[in-house]
Amino acid sequence: MTYKVCNYIFNHMVKYDDAHLDEVFSVLSDPTRRQIIERLATGEMTVSQLAEPFDMSLPAVSKHLKVLEKAGLVSQRKEGRFRFYFLTPKSIDCACEWLSGMKRFWSNQFSKIEHYICQTKKE
Repeated sequence: MTYKVCNYIFNHMVKYDDAHLDEVFSVLSDPTRRQIIERLATGEMTVSQLAEPFDMSLPAVSKHLKVLEKAGLVSQRKEGRFRFYFLTPKSIDCACEWLSGMKRFWSNQFSKIEHYICQTKKE
């Protein structure tokens, strides 16, 4: 398959919002934010609870949470004087779809290479 054909197929696999996808990947590029997301995958937590394993101040954790909220990955609810943070999984769907498309594309390419190698060995 030529580059032109591959590029056409990839570009028409899934339609997504480029700006949102860029933001999600940018946010996920930070290891602290990924750890916060992993912690929130176990259930909602306050800033204090989220900050426990990190060697950083509560305001620093709050800044990470604001970035995650802006990207739509995390939401909060207020109960009394506490704010509880929780994951908003729908917002990561575009990244999952993009990655799934790339996985299908590369799996297909590797299968073709494997087939070519097998055919070459037979000859």
